Amino acid sequence: MSNNEAANEQTFIHMQVDELAKVLDSHSHVVVDIRDPNAFASGRITDAVHLTNENIADFLREADPDAPVVVCCYHGHSSQQAAQYLVSQDFTKVYSLDGGFTQWQSQYPDKVAR
Repeated sequence: MSNNEAANEQTFIHMQVDELAKVLDSHSHVVVDIRDPNAFASGRITDAVHLTNENIADFLREADPDAPVVVCCYHGHSSQQAAQYLVSQDFTKVYSLDGGFTQWQSQYPDKVAR
């Protein structure tokens, strides 16, 4: 196996909203939200960081690559690409939130910040 093949095996992990709910209050995971600014402003997972094209370089420079990162989008589709990108930037524990903010808001309305 070449080094390139080994590098390609690194990937993100799917996380269910109930799994995130269990660890959210411990602040052990960094939640990044990649939705548009209006959606983020109108409601987001408590303590989520808004990650945009404008601030991704700062995030990559300042974040701890060994801290677990959970990527959240609308429904859990775009977050998979963003999560894989973070893995490619040497983040070691990256999760994509299945169901995204839409499912989070329906199951945990009390854990939505506005």
